[in-house]
Amino acid sequence: MKIEDREVGGFNTKLIFLNNVIVGIATDIGPRILYVASTKRSEFNLFGVLPEAGVQTPEGFWRIYGGHRLWSSPEAKPRSYSMDDRPVKIEVGKDSVTIYGNPEVENSIQKEITIKPFRENGIQVIHTIKNIGRWPIQLGCWALSAMRQNGFAIMPLKSSKVDEEGLLPDRHISLWPYTDLSDERVVFTNGYIFVKQNPEIENPFKIGTMANPMWTAYWVNGMAFVKQFSQEEGEYPDFDCSVEIYTNANMLELETVGPLKTMNPSGYIQHTEVWNIFDVGKLTPEPDSIKEKLEVLLNK
Repeated sequence: MKIEDREVGGFNTKLIFLNNVIVGIATDIGPRILYVASTKRSEFNLFGVLPEAGVQTPEGFWRIYGGHRLWSSPEAKPRSYSMDDRPVKIEVGKDSVTIYGNPEVENSIQKEITIKPFRENGIQVIHTIKNIGRWPIQLGCWALSAMRQNGFAIMPLKSSKVDEEGLLPDRHISLWPYTDLSDERVVFTNGYIFVKQNPEIENPFKIGTMANPMWTAYWVNGMAFVKQFSQEEGEYPDFDCSVEIYTNANMLELETVGPLKTMNPSGYIQHTEVWNIFDVGKLTPEPDSIKEKLEVLLNK
């Protein structure tokens, strides 16, 4: 495992080289992965870094920082927005790296992110939330990746075709109060939803669904960042969503969500993503062409 120290967006990070993926772990905030790139284009960070953006909370001004983070679902303020602006412990093993967040005493939880190589070209990102309190807590793991500008997200939403007569619904979408379905950034096709990131449009937009199949992706400048995950038994938050996409003028967040689970004291819950970065080459940045290319790559 190769490790280098690097500054990313003004933050001290450790670059970890695993398979064909490079990740940059912030050391002074987090747990947070601020950098992700392919070894073929090592200087092209697919994540957006936003050191000053954030929101006011009862506990102070929470900064998004950008990159990849772990939250607890469903979203609530101030719980979800607990401050993560202190140095973190990073433990490097033989074939894994674990980031230990600081205890969130008010929430009775502590977060961890573990990164491992996976098969030939991918990496596994394991998200863990532990109950460090004295009573049971019901939460879900929520993995959010803030992507760089000027790309688009892909959310698969294929019919399960269980009911051949089509008498009952088999798909749904969840919408947030500020979501405008006439927004030009969203494109609906048969089996897929595409959401474009446009730096010229300030208004926020968010949409979610139970993905089918279980992956989601972001295309930007000839590269595709793909997250794969598994569907688990149980109730999912936000009207049964496993994938959610949020965008505004600054970035687009590619989010996957685990089911709500009850953690007893000293118990924990986990949610695992597999990341791959594909060079989709000279394909035009049109949703259908990228979708077809990704289907081929994911089925190899």
